[in-house]
Amino acid sequence: MPPPSHNDLDREGWEVVEEQGPSMLLGGSVLVTGQIARVTDFEKGFPLQHAETQGGWEPDTWIWDDQAIAINVRGKGLVVLSSCSHSGVINVLHHVRKVTGVEQIHGFIGGLHLTGGLFESIIPDTIQELVALSPDLVVPGHCTGWRATHKVGTALPDAYTASNVGTTFAFYADQPAAQT
Repeated sequence: MPPPSHNDLDREGWEVVEEQGPSMLLGGSVLVTGQIARVTDFEKGFPLQHAETQGGWEPDTWIWDDQAIAINVRGKGLVVLSSCSHSGVINVLHHVRKVTGVEQIHGFIGGLHLTGGLFESIIPDTIQELVALSPDLVVPGHCTGWRATHKVGTALPDAYTASNVGTTFAFYADQPAAQT
């Protein structure tokens, strides 16, 4: 099914903001990453998307299919939420660190997209990089696959938490230092 048209959304009172770069929501407290570049040498994402042109279906190099959201929890670091991490979870985390200037990853919740023949071969590299980033919490989502989920649990046993429908996570900031 095609998405609703801009006219349909305008008629219903919705404002659509199209942005390829990073942007902020909720008074500047939530980062929407915008497009995430493939910068690692092992995470290439999906093969190119295709678009129908007058000449038929052709590779569409303008479509980037991944973005995430992140918040900086005071004293803890970044909490990153991603759906499928099509660009690769390590690319997502590097991008968020670069855009925010915050190095510490407190948590990652979402798909690592490491299931199936195209992606299982990069599980070792992904796990190695994830361990190096040392997040406090990793909650692999639906497209991570059981092999990668098992590897995350083995490599990061204190950070790994199973993903279940209805699970709620609460993140609390450290208290600010007392003013003297």
